[in-house]
Amino acid sequence: MLRRVDAKSTDDGLVVGDDGLARPVWAAVDPLLRAYYDTEWGMPVRDEQGVFERLTLEAFQSGLSWTTILRKRPAFRAAFGGFSPDVVAAYGARDVERLMADAGIVRNLAKVRAAITNARATLALRDDPEGDLSAYIWSFRPERTPRPATIGEIPTRSPESEALAKGLKRKGFVFVGPTTMFALMEAIGMVDTHLVGSHRRGSSGIWPA
Repeated sequence: MLRRVDAKSTDDGLVVGDDGLARPVWAAVDPLLRAYYDTEWGMPVRDEQGVFERLTLEAFQSGLSWTTILRKRPAFRAAFGGFSPDVVAAYGARDVERLMADAGIVRNLAKVRAAITNARATLALRDDPEGDLSAYIWSFRPERTPRPATIGEIPTRSPESEALAKGLKRKGFVFVGPTTMFALMEAIGMVDTHLVGSHRRGSSGIWPA
């Protein structure tokens, strides 16, 4: 566990923990966020179900802190059938009522309905000539990734995330704005926005450190 008293901040927005490793402030103290940053965030996700889960959680995160979503992720997985697009696509009115009564998740009617809409759009993409959900999203991978040296240099959207948002909307997806899509691209390794001084920079194997 990282103790606040042992953390040393640097001018670029990184915090050096008691293990000697540099992380951004958001991932430096809370054990859950630290583990997520060290093992999952920014690592490649290419399977349909994994991408659908992250797409759904990014939509639920809109307007909330990622910490809230991460703490509720086990409950989300239980409520949404492990984020199987086939399962969620079959949800009806009773399932919506069940989800809205589930205190373990974020009870937002528009976002619950969006998850079901997006699951059905995910199934439709399986027959799309442009590929399934994962293949389609990954087709928007940029030729270059940002190389932020400070927190202030990390972008929140890009031409690719804007194009992805428009493309997904044309495919029937909702809650897929360009900022949300950039966060998704970060989460699944399509771009590497780890700070240059972070110990995780280049860890995805897709982009050089």
